[in-house]
Amino acid sequence: MFQMKRNFRRSVRDVLKPEHNDQFLLRWLRARQWDPEAAEKMLRDSMIWREKWGIDTNLHSWKPPEVLEKHFPSGTTGFDKEGSPIIFVPFVGLDVWGLLHSVSRTDLIRMILRHLEHYLALGRKQSLTYGPAALKVTVIFDLEGFNIRQYAWKPAAEMVFTLLQIYEANYPEILKSCFLINAPKVFSLAFSVVKKFMHEYTISKIRIFGTDAKKYQPQILALIDKDTLPAHYGGNLVDENGDPRCSSLIKPGGKVPKSYYSRNIQEDDLEEKYTRTTVKTGEKHVIDLLCPDNESVLKWDFGVESHDIKFLIKKRDAEGNESVVHGPRKVTEGPADVGVMPVTGPATYSVIFDNKSSFIRSKKIFYDVLISIPERDLNMMNLPEDIADLSITPSSSN
Repeated sequence: MFQMKRNFRRSVRDVLKPEHNDQFLLRWLRARQWDPEAAEKMLRDSMIWREKWGIDTNLHSWKPPEVLEKHFPSGTTGFDKEGSPIIFVPFVGLDVWGLLHSVSRTDLIRMILRHLEHYLALGRKQSLTYGPAALKVTVIFDLEGFNIRQYAWKPAAEMVFTLLQIYEANYPEILKSCFLINAPKVFSLAFSVVKKFMHEYTISKIRIFGTDAKKYQPQILALIDKDTLPAHYGGNLVDENGDPRCSSLIKPGGKVPKSYYSRNIQEDDLEEKYTRTTVKTGEKHVIDLLCPDNESVLKWDFGVESHDIKFLIKKRDAEGNESVVHGPRKVTEGPADVGVMPVTGPATYSVIFDNKSSFIRSKKIFYDVLISIPERDLNMMNLPEDIADLSITPSSSN
């Protein structure tokens, strides 16, 4: 182990900074299962990413737009029992629709990164007193009022997956513990999709609880002292205004006034319509789509560039029950296969391109699949009869 760390430090010494100690190096090695070449590539790619985003140069001096300062929900009450920063995120206050109509996705991501870097800097200072344990963060997401509809909206879903990819590629093993509390049953559907983008280490640190405070409070209090935990979550702390939620310390966010709206999302960030991939012999390609509620429509538009492939759609409800709702049928090369079908939720629909029966040829496919819900159900626009395209960015597995 000592020799491996020394060799790894030597190989990446040209990109290391004074604060990059042995604990820092171990994070990258563990993230790549002790493969020094893979760890070096990961670290170097991350350093390029940090330079591109100005993480170590101008991020700290960047002035967020006013709407983010006022309506981005997050905060801290101090440190846990091991000196690690505590991050609170009152999810009900995150109006992702309003924020993404008011600022660019880049600005919203930059705001999140600035917060995270701030807490990591606090952790580094704490580690001088408390040791390496303080280098990680403890996070509490309060999912009270979680609305899956917002995250079935394509720009919001894309941002979530972008953040997950940024986190996994650039912040390995910084999470000590993450509590998701007050989670409604429907949240399990959303989590079943997003966890496919997470490293096993990250997943192992996440604990999900419903609304029964008796179950999550002992777990939280094992890490956080009562005098540091807001009274709303079972601690003793109230803020200067006597608020048990400590709103002066933990910004609650809240619905963004339409006066801040300045962006037409449908015209922004246009990308190529189709996603393209190759389904290898004996494998399948799966796209999971969240259906938040009833009166929704699943749309597909896809083609196979040569030969044929099996196409089917499965439904998995909130109880975990699974059924085939379309197909299976064979689709051959030629004009794109286009279709729609009514879907109900809460449920996850899996669009499947199955090449398992082929032992000779891989198949190249292109597709555009999504779930739409009536825009009136979002209660966010003034065009009640319009239909908005709302989908979870496809995730795939072979």
